[in-house]
Amino acid sequence: MMIVIFNDIVGITRSERESMRMTDRMEAVFFQYGETEIDYLKRKDKRLGEVIDKVGHIYRQADTDLFSSVVHHIVGQQISTKAQESIWNRMICGLGTVSAETVLACGRDELQRFGISFRKADYILSAAEKVMSGEFDPEKIKKKDDAEVIEELSALKGIGVWTAEMILLFCLQRPNVFSFGDLAILRGLRMLYHHREITRERFERYRKRFSPYCSVASLYLWAVAGGTVEGMRDYAPADKHKK
Repeated sequence: MMIVIFNDIVGITRSERESMRMTDRMEAVFFQYGETEIDYLKRKDKRLGEVIDKVGHIYRQADTDLFSSVVHHIVGQQISTKAQESIWNRMICGLGTVSAETVLACGRDELQRFGISFRKADYILSAAEKVMSGEFDPEKIKKKDDAEVIEELSALKGIGVWTAEMILLFCLQRPNVFSFGDLAILRGLRMLYHHREITRERFERYRKRFSPYCSVASLYLWAVAGGTVEGMRDYAPADKHKK
């Protein structure tokens, strides 16, 4: 089995969709990992190793442009993945390149017409202004350690710690990202190790086990949580208040 995860292409014309699919396939950048990471994780954890063997290599698309990644994540807040990609593709078609310059030239009203709220438009414009002023310097940020990057990103309007961690993983391709705030990661851990609950203490034990390749472990835990491996279930207790 092999998993390839591209961004969905929705909300644009058929000709635009086909053109963008071809471009995606030719230019797509995937999160990079290989035998070193896989061999380490399989030695460290038999159950995770079995999942890795069943699932195979996961090609997860990455976005190497930091500002573009920030905008993409702001667009996707509190909406479905399908809606996010529909709006994102309209933005790409409208702006050409998602950069601080094109965003500022577009303006608040035009950004909103792509399908986002005025609040999100304001967040995006604020980030663009900080880039142009030098207050937020993507090239300098790329050279900082993980904790510093999360701090810098979280200082932007509309970016929280979890979003910063996802940007750290899927834009900067840092190898050791493991997010306690990611519900799918917690679900994957419960399913794989038959836990009813993932406490912070238990989570940190897994972080220690998977380090320094937590990002790759995260890919496979997301696959587990998404139902890729047959026969697994979530061991979380049923909500006694749910009817």
